[in-house]
Amino acid sequence: MPRDAAEDCKNMGVTVTFLGHSAVHIDDGDKKIIIDPFLTGNPSASATPDQLQADMVLLTHDHADHVGDTEHFLKQGATFVGIFELAEHYAGKGYTAEGMNIGGSIEVDGVTLHMTHALHTCHTGHCVGFIVETKDRQIYHAGDTGLSMDLRLLKEFFNIDVAFLPIGDRFTMGPESAARAAEWIGAQRVVPIHYGTWPLIPGDPKRFAQLVGDQAAVLKPGESLTI
Repeated sequence: MPRDAAEDCKNMGVTVTFLGHSAVHIDDGDKKIIIDPFLTGNPSASATPDQLQADMVLLTHDHADHVGDTEHFLKQGATFVGIFELAEHYAGKGYTAEGMNIGGSIEVDGVTLHMTHALHTCHTGHCVGFIVETKDRQIYHAGDTGLSMDLRLLKEFFNIDVAFLPIGDRFTMGPESAARAAEWIGAQRVVPIHYGTWPLIPGDPKRFAQLVGDQAAVLKPGESLTI
């Protein structure tokens, strides 16, 4: 790509793509980040691992429907970012890993990452969410969280452009509680995730959109927003 064209691409903003279930891809024109890369075996996945590139893998917790293809991208040279104990696990396998903890912030290759609390269970460490800050944009991935008063604090510290919130119910927030979370967070756009993958988590994106109003951006797997 000619240099001028590459610069134009970088100035276009940040593209966020919903890949199905909880998998999200972020492309700021320079760095590519994938969150919870469950693609192989995911009936709602819009892409295979070989169709995607990632400089970083962010993992909210270590349940199988989130870990997914993490090691595929790490083997390609991506940096792992997650809760300290999971980072230790992947570093012990020889991968590049950056550990952090809830309430903390780090910078990796020019991208600032903030780790937030997620009210859920996991095998290792603690469940988390992430706020990815790049090119003056803030993207929030809540992970598998239930409704928590902690979510009210985010608006005090961040101006979130896009929030990805689970609505599947049973294991996470349902549409009603996710709509309340959206109100508290105050993001410009809110994308529902973690629903419809299996019968146990049907969710209802239409109900969520009705409750949230103009903030709602219901994306099908493979669809994107540019912010």
